[in-house]
Amino acid sequence: MPLHEIFVGLGVAAAAVVFVREARRRGALNEQSLVAVAGALVGGAIGMRLAGWLETLQLESLWLYGSRSILGGLTGAYVGVLVAKRIIGYRERTGDLFAPAVALGMAVGRIGCHLTEAPGRPTDLPWGVHAPPTTPECPACLTGQAMHPSFVYEIIFQLAAFAALIWARERLTRPGELFTLYVAAYAAFRFLVEFTRANETVWLDLTRPQWFLIPGLLLLAVRLAYGWRRGYYIPLFKRERKVMT
Repeated sequence: MPLHEIFVGLGVAAAAVVFVREARRRGALNEQSLVAVAGALVGGAIGMRLAGWLETLQLESLWLYGSRSILGGLTGAYVGVLVAKRIIGYRERTGDLFAPAVALGMAVGRIGCHLTEAPGRPTDLPWGVHAPPTTPECPACLTGQAMHPSFVYEIIFQLAAFAALIWARERLTRPGELFTLYVAAYAAFRFLVEFTRANETVWLDLTRPQWFLIPGLLLLAVRLAYGWRRGYYIPLFKRERKVMT
């Protein structure tokens, strides 16, 4: 069974349900927001395959390997939304609608990665996992070594992020800030979890995804500092006072 593709499909379905529910809750379920979703799907598909092609510079990689590049897919989806909104002249921000949906969709999709891909680098930690020796590009699988369950780490992160976003959505009133916080948190997490992933290191013991993330992390740090100075995130730290009757 194509478990990877099945769980990716389930993840997209879960994200779609969350997006529709969130858009309805905010009164933003309209033709324009659905066009933005279409842009995300098209841009994500293109981004995943282009990212795979850039790793090998082989034409067949556009189809064979690109569909497994999450970072390429997310980047492509973001660009796709911007292009779609520009085409139809839609100026409202839609990032806050996507953030919880993407978090839950990623959590579901990563189950397929955990079941079919090399889990991570060898480890002596008690929660290390073993994978079948038939797992592609996994030397540790062939020798029976325990490995970091790196995709499980991400599933846990995404579920926690989804819960945090649902909690924070009522507190952050400035449009776009929920999305900004999610992207910053995931970028930082992904950079750190790469140290447990089985990806090839290319320079200074860092992987390609880490080098891809470094410029974005710097820009996000500047963006978060900008929002912090203007008090965008203060509502997250205020305690709600219960009124006694």
